[in-house]
Amino acid sequence: MTARRQLRRLVATMILASASTTFAGAQDPQNQDPPPTPADHGAAKPAPKTDKRNTDSATTSAPDQPTWDPLRADKDMQVGEYYLHKGDVDAAIDRFQDAILAKPGYGLPFRYLGEAQEKKGFKKPAIKSYQRYLELVPRADDADKVKKKIEKLYKEAEKDKDRS
Repeated sequence: MTARRQLRRLVATMILASASTTFAGAQDPQNQDPPPTPADHGAAKPAPKTDKRNTDSATTSAPDQPTWDPLRADKDMQVGEYYLHKGDVDAAIDRFQDAILAKPGYGLPFRYLGEAQEKKGFKKPAIKSYQRYLELVPRADDADKVKKKIEKLYKEAEKDKDRS
């Protein structure tokens, strides 16, 4: 082996050795500085939150979620349709509302939301949801069917109003 090759090997070995010790030092928690304590900053430690209410919603419990998220809206629609067919109308309503928040100009969640609200007996909100669906998708294939539903719900709402 020539002296030049030996020198190259030695340099390569030294570079690898220093890189591995640097990497190992970064991974070793003993080589890291401890996290600062509140006394280091002169600030008091904040008290832990004691609010134990369950606010489990896809949009409210995750503030890091983007406002416009079409993929999340599609997923919310799929889950909402599943809940609607399963018979869990409240869960379906929540999912359709989450889909609307994730993709506001998306008309389909409004139609399904109107259907779920109608099943739940919420006539006026169902009318508003159906109307919003028709505003967003004026040439929908089922536009005539939805308009008939709106008329039917108006008549039922008027009957309920007269009884009161």
